[in-house]
Amino acid sequence: MSTELIKTAYSETIKGIYKIINKLKEYGKLVMFSHTIFSFSFALLSMVIAANGLPRTTKLIWIVICFLGARTGANAINRVIDAEIDARNPRTAHRQIPKGEIKKSEVILLTAVCFLIMLFGAYKLNWICLALSPVALFLLITYSYTKRFTSLCHLYLGVTCACAPVGAWLAVTGKLSLVPLVMGIANTLWVAGFDIIYGSQDYEFDKANGLHSIPERFGVQNALRIAMSFHIITLLCLLLIGIIVPQLGVIYYIGLVVIAGLFVVEYSMVSPENLTNVNIASYSVNQIVSIVLLVFGLLDAFI
Repeated sequence: MSTELIKTAYSETIKGIYKIINKLKEYGKLVMFSHTIFSFSFALLSMVIAANGLPRTTKLIWIVICFLGARTGANAINRVIDAEIDARNPRTAHRQIPKGEIKKSEVILLTAVCFLIMLFGAYKLNWICLALSPVALFLLITYSYTKRFTSLCHLYLGVTCACAPVGAWLAVTGKLSLVPLVMGIANTLWVAGFDIIYGSQDYEFDKANGLHSIPERFGVQNALRIAMSFHIITLLCLLLIGIIVPQLGVIYYIGLVVIAGLFVVEYSMVSPENLTNVNIASYSVNQIVSIVLLVFGLLDAFI
């Protein structure tokens, strides 16, 4: 093979690699992979409490696989279902499907693969996870439609996310108890609270396009108050978990104090008159909340 042919082959290979990497980056942005942490912390903490430590390696791996398959598939199908709405909204018109950067058919295929992975993972865990997996799938798929007919869409999203800690508990123990239910309530209200804050920036768009949300129904000021009440109840639920779970103690409670401080910061950043920091308040701050819960909870459980 001539030197020129080798150079050409090398160049084409490098271009192919870059194309694959860029495609993966686009898919990562499409499904908001950085937001995985939101319910992952609740799922891992629930798993550790249920197992009184780490479960056996194979179970741990299948729990993680199920979680990643479920949340990636859910975010992917959300982009397909909301593509037309996203295209009309100036805030979301830059997303990959409205811009034509990724085809709907590609995303549907990705969704199907992710959900099949989740179902296989549930099969590998235990019979109750497999039996309840259609319920989880129903929630994961139907959430995207709720804004079309109910302002309770934020709570529906929260319940969907709460499948993570409840599912992790069931994967380890095979039965329900008070702890995963309280953790599920905390996860539900926490997600619903910051989703309300995030949805406040679409108040005018939702009004004009017949979409439903708590900000659209009650106004931004009242919506922020509702979100705050949800986060206060979230803290109370997390406090109750600390009381009823013997593995948790002082370190966990210190984490709750930090989380309470982060909530104060969150609500100091937004107001009906100033929503410029909505993304930071709703997503960035709560990513830190999730990490704090995970780190302080795991430290207390293992020390």
